[in-house]
Formats: sequence, structure tokens, C-alpha cells
Amino acid sequence: MLISLTWQRALVFDVIAWMLIGVGSGYWQAKRPLPTLRKMGPFTRMGAGEFGGARYRKWGRVHLWKDLIPDAGTWFGGLSKRKLPSVANGGRLRFIDECVRAERTHLALIGAIPLFVVWNSPAMFAGNVAFALVGNIPCWMIARYNRARLMNIAAKTSRLA
Repeated sequence: MLISLTWQRALVFDVIAWMLIGVGSGYWQAKRPLPTLRKMGPFTRMGAGEFGGARYRKWGRVHLWKDLIPDAGTWFGGLSKRKLPSVANGGRLRFIDECVRAERTHLALIGAIPLFVVWNSPAMFAGNVAFALVGNIPCWMIARYNRARLMNIAAKTSRLA
């Protein structure tokens, strides 16, 4: 810990930091133009074993619990990922874009973990790591699973609309 705080003050800093990082990341991703979401990077590029979502279905059982997680995709003007958008709203391609947006948002939150070592004791830092992983990996998995399934359908049908 670089900054020495009582655990109570560190907890207040943690709550404020997670809120700011979460809202900031969500807002920034929501304002990115759709074409920029189609450029895959090392964390958003699908691996060969991911197409169709079978990996997430088999090992994560995502299909059983994904509907229990709230969708904040509409907070800053994005589309809900609860149902496939109409063709007029971009259809499958737009849904895939929204999944990439969700993946990037949750990966950014996970990537913020090192910041919390600055003012937290080792035990509180471990709690923040657990909070970030438990709070974001399921959301990332849902977005990844849905995108993998749609990309598989698109590849089979040669259509994204």
C-alpha cells in the first residue's frame, strides 16, 4: 500500500473508485462508434474453440444463469442484449457489436484491479480482486457466449441481419 488509510477510509475510496471506473468505462464504451467495435484486439478476438459458445455452455453453464444477471447496456444509449435487435436496428451485427462493447467494458473493470493496491491493505486488496472478478467475469462470459453463438449462426447462414 502506497497511501496509508484506515480500513474505513479505504473502503469509501474503493466504493467511489469502483463506481467512477464502472460508470466511466460504460460511458466511454457506449460512446465509441460501432465501426471501432469491429476491430478485434487480443482480448476480444475469438479463439478457435469459442465459436458456437459450446465452451461457455459446457464449462460455465452460462445458458442456465445468464438471464438472472441484469443488463446495463441501455444506460448510455446502447441496445439491450435481452433480445435480438430488429433488422431496422442493425440485427445480428448490432447485437454482436453490443456484445463486444460489454466485453470491453467488463475487461476494463478487471484491468483496473492494480489501482486498488495503492491505498488498500493486502487483505482489502484481495477483497477488491475478488469483487472485480466475481462482479465482471460472469458478465463478460455472457457477452462472449452470446457473441460466439451469433457469430456461429452468421457463419452458417452467411447473414448478419
